[in-house]
Amino acid sequence: MNASRLLTFLFAVMLLLSGGAVHAQKLKKNQFNNPLALQRADPHVWKASDGTYYFVATVPEYDRLEIRSSKTINGIKEAKPVVVWRKHEKGPMGNHIWAPELHQINGKWYIYFAAGSAEDKWKIRKYALSNASADPTQGEWKEEGEIVSQPNQFTLDATTFEHKGQRYMIWVDRGAPDKVTNTSLYIARMTSPTTLDDKQVIITQPEFAWEIQGHRVNEAPAVLIRNGKVFVTFSASATDANYCLGLLWAEEGADLLDTASWHKLPEPVFYTNERLKRFGPGHNSFIVAEDGKTDIMIYHARDYKDIKGEPLYDPNRHTRARVLRWTKDGMPDFGQELEDNEMALKKTKRSKKAKKQ
Repeated sequence: MNASRLLTFLFAVMLLLSGGAVHAQKLKKNQFNNPLALQRADPHVWKASDGTYYFVATVPEYDRLEIRSSKTINGIKEAKPVVVWRKHEKGPMGNHIWAPELHQINGKWYIYFAAGSAEDKWKIRKYALSNASADPTQGEWKEEGEIVSQPNQFTLDATTFEHKGQRYMIWVDRGAPDKVTNTSLYIARMTSPTTLDDKQVIITQPEFAWEIQGHRVNEAPAVLIRNGKVFVTFSASATDANYCLGLLWAEEGADLLDTASWHKLPEPVFYTNERLKRFGPGHNSFIVAEDGKTDIMIYHARDYKDIKGEPLYDPNRHTRARVLRWTKDGMPDFGQELEDNEMALKKTKRSKKAKKQ
């Protein structure tokens, strides 16, 4: 290679490197390289004590459970999925493998997920796996069987949380028999990581217009305890562009098994924004950023509106992340009119302004 060609080559390399640096600078603190995972719906992220993020979600084939691990939230995008379990060929857990959540309880890992039977894909029930390994992508996952609840007719989307020394589960099932509804949210205390106490109550049923578009649905609960309140987001309506997030909350000292303790906003808090090409956002989870203090919402959405056939089988619900902000009165601000990374930028600007004051 002569001197002229060498200089040209080195100049091209410098341009590439500087371009990469500029790209890296564009992603400021708590900004995200969205979408984090293509064709991954119902996302759930768990942050381990060593700072590792573990990501699980529904795959479009509805046939397996897989985990990705990363030291950063953005790293989920490039993390290699590790398949930890596959559906059965016959009987229960043989079809419609949905909405996994990964939790570490008393040093042991659990995956809660929904599944139909091989012979009847709509016979949906909730199940659990367990793993005693330090790393959930390693070791053996044991089938713990079905988590039985009442009325146990069409039960899915289980999530669990601990509050004031007591562990709870919130999940989805058919509503009260006197209501015309597809699904509602139930809560119960847990007597173990895989069993429920007998007292099980409904905390929300579809009632507003935005909850009954296509289907009369309340599903996909996600819990965040902040500012003296237990917040629960949930998803409503059909899984097309009508899909959206609603918000429940109870005071942290209230009896969580008393339906009257729960309050619901009459309007959705996060929903389709055609200007931003964000359609049917929903089924979220919450996690804390690498800084250990900023709340992040992980959710799925499509980038187009029109769907051919049943929305459930359109594969292009992609996982995304955005900062969750808070209002002065301690309520979550989902930033309906802002793009994902605008949430982080606006928070940063507000923080700088507060420091100057």
